[in-house]
Amino acid sequence: MNPEPTPLASPTRREFIKTTGTLAAASALAGIALPHVHAAGSDLVRVALVGCGGRGTGAAENAISTSSGPIKLVAMADVFPEKLNSSHDALKRQFSDKVEVPNDQKFLGFDAYKHAIDSLKKDDVVILTTPCAFRWVQFTYAVEKGVNVFMEKPLAPDAPSARRMFKLGEESVKKDMKVGVGLMVRHCKARQALLERIRAGEIGDITMMRAYRMAGPMVGFAPPNPGGMTDLMYQIQKFHSFIWASGGTFSDFYIHQIDECSWMKGSWPVEAQAIGGRHFRGEAIDQNFDVYNVEYTFDDGTKLFMYGRNQGGCNDEFASYAHGTKGMGVVSTAGHSPGKCRTYKGHKVVKKDLTWAFPQPEPNPYQTEWDDLIHAIRNNTPYNEVKRGTEASLVTSMGRKAAHTGQVITYEEMLKDDHEMSPNSDKFTATSAAPVLVGADGKYPVPMPGLRGRKEY
Repeated sequence: MNPEPTPLASPTRREFIKTTGTLAAASALAGIALPHVHAAGSDLVRVALVGCGGRGTGAAENAISTSSGPIKLVAMADVFPEKLNSSHDALKRQFSDKVEVPNDQKFLGFDAYKHAIDSLKKDDVVILTTPCAFRWVQFTYAVEKGVNVFMEKPLAPDAPSARRMFKLGEESVKKDMKVGVGLMVRHCKARQALLERIRAGEIGDITMMRAYRMAGPMVGFAPPNPGGMTDLMYQIQKFHSFIWASGGTFSDFYIHQIDECSWMKGSWPVEAQAIGGRHFRGEAIDQNFDVYNVEYTFDDGTKLFMYGRNQGGCNDEFASYAHGTKGMGVVSTAGHSPGKCRTYKGHKVVKKDLTWAFPQPEPNPYQTEWDDLIHAIRNNTPYNEVKRGTEASLVTSMGRKAAHTGQVITYEEMLKDDHEMSPNSDKFTATSAAPVLVGADGKYPVPMPGLRGRKEY
């Protein structure tokens, strides 16, 4: 197996991220003259938003902020009316002339995504930012209709869903759909520059990488259902708290650093072993661990150490590093944006050893990923990130499962795994039972390393 990430093919999304400027997007084929065939002669790109939470609203903001031609938000869909209305009102205040979503273009319910997609033409784009348990369901319909797509990471919480996404990705390529995936660091100018330097040998051969996402309690902490909604709706509302819906905090948040480190290495890990546990959840009844420590191994034996923690009063760090035979590279510093990428001649982050630093301020990768996608749509250049986004999701699930089961998990084992945590995501209605049920102790089932074989819960 040699699942190599696609270099430069693409890259907590945002509670209204403010952009830092607009750059002309450069795709791999930007220099090739191709016919301008967008939207049957029209320059207008129309956008539909499916999933109107903070990430969806932020993605819509970035889409509307592209400057390569006219663009408008024309439809919205969600299962929670208050989220849809709040998102619409916020976007309308900021972009009054670019948000035209009348009441009959606001759709509610589990089939609302179909109506939103049906409102688009082939060269328009739908934003899919619902919990990832619904990604394959909604992407299936988008592929059927042939519309362009932007979808958030992760693309799948388990292997059966990932296998569906691989197949759907192949179909979307055949249909020449332009598909972006919200791994925005691939579109970061600083990280792209760092990658070029690593490939040129500036830090030598990579011998080890380490990544940290350590902070206080996150949104993955969930209290008991307060009532007023079904347990299914509650779990969707608190999707970070449930592995079936999001892959949990591990998949939903740590995927970025696992992806960016694999990108720098030029391949995906082939094995993972890990430890983790729940110690400080208090009254929280979700399914997440407090701490994760994953040792990823690449084909050549190189290690990536991923450290995750959600505990108050502890040392916090949010960064990624690549160590080589000649020095080290800082892949990220204190978050995803800006990357503030740097190289050092040694293995310490000290000023006297600094050899290169990307000039600041740097472009916002949340915006550049949209600039790149819309550029591809307008110029009809190949653009599809589904395969790489699914690989990143599967590798992240591999590490999570290693921690949750206490087993060594290989990529091939993960790919063939048959444990689907939400097999009925395409059949849910407002009255459906939730994929996990509260136990007699008032809590949801949690991973039990060593006690349930290779089942996470």
